[in-house]
Amino acid sequence: MVQLVPVTTARLGEHLPLLDLLPDLQPLAWVRSGEGLVGWGTYATTTVSGPHRFADARHWWQKQLETFAVNNSVHGSGTGPVLFASFSFSPEDVSVLVIPQVVVGTKSGKSWMTWIGSDAQPILKTEPDHFSNGDMTWNEHPQTDKLWKDRVATAVSRIQKGDLDKVVLARDVTVTSSRAIDSRPILSKLALEYPTTWKFAISGLVGATPELLLRLSRGMVTSRVLAGTISKTGDDAKDLALAGSLARSSKDLAEHEYAVRSVADAIEPFCSSINVPESPFVLHLANVMHLATDVTGALVETLSHVDAFTILEQLHPSAAVCGTPRPQAAQLIAEIEGMSRGRYAGPVGWIDAAGDGELGIALRCGQINEDSIRIFAGCGIVDGSDPEIELAETYAKFAPMRSALT
Repeated sequence: MVQLVPVTTARLGEHLPLLDLLPDLQPLAWVRSGEGLVGWGTYATTTVSGPHRFADARHWWQKQLETFAVNNSVHGSGTGPVLFASFSFSPEDVSVLVIPQVVVGTKSGKSWMTWIGSDAQPILKTEPDHFSNGDMTWNEHPQTDKLWKDRVATAVSRIQKGDLDKVVLARDVTVTSSRAIDSRPILSKLALEYPTTWKFAISGLVGATPELLLRLSRGMVTSRVLAGTISKTGDDAKDLALAGSLARSSKDLAEHEYAVRSVADAIEPFCSSINVPESPFVLHLANVMHLATDVTGALVETLSHVDAFTILEQLHPSAAVCGTPRPQAAQLIAEIEGMSRGRYAGPVGWIDAAGDGELGIALRCGQINEDSIRIFAGCGIVDGSDPEIELAETYAKFAPMRSALT
């Protein structure tokens, strides 16, 4: 007879400062405005790749769940055993799944802890560690800027020929440090400067995404779509005028519509009703403003076995990170982008034992490799895109990680 592994969830009471609790250089985190989940210690981990990576991830998670004896006195999404997942953008790249030994969550002023094993409840730190990273060197070269503008011009030409409507092109910059890079000060800085974004850290991928790909909770689906961007100046009056121009921009509205439609079309087969607002709102962040739309839906009650993995498989990649039509955009990305995205622009977040979860698109982020970090930025290219303006947009999107690394 197989001995089941105890998994215990206990209420902690008050709201806890989640990011201050992390004891590891390689933490697990999904936190927005002080709420969410953090984890540490590795109970089990695996990687998946290939066209069936979402189904393979579900299979592995279900097999792990079969070995648990769960005692959950808290209940609700994010309690009990939790899987942290960071999926690759492309099927060919590696996705990472981690089940932490310890998870602490906070929501609506209440906190809880889940731990795996028969040991007594772990004791949390009472004081945050004081940590910092070393001196950073940005490996930027003027020729890479020119090369990327040439790629944008190529994409615009292909769009004008009618090959596709939109493509998202990304670029990267490598930053080296005088010592091994710690995710925790990066998370803390991002939390301070971008509180309304979702801060995440999984297996060295760390960032602050403004884009929620999927929240699935008690049969309700939510996705926040961002497409269409303008940089902020720091002058409130000028930025207000810029927000108005963004909301009226035919180029940005067209780009946004492609992204919204791709999300709505992906979740529609699973939903009895969908709400898609007629027009986007302008989301203000510290560095940029985005056109944003929150798409919501109610799952069909008679559908069985629909979980976060099922919906992710249909949602990813959306037009916000790939393009329209999706097959042609993906093909053009592979042809001209000139790099592997890894887990950048892939789904990142957590999934619980019920199949509910919260996952964003891994944007405004970097991949740590000991004493270096590779950071990413991308832009939606449509007919009318100007390579010089798109280049400036990438630098605006590098800004959160640039600040977090200083």
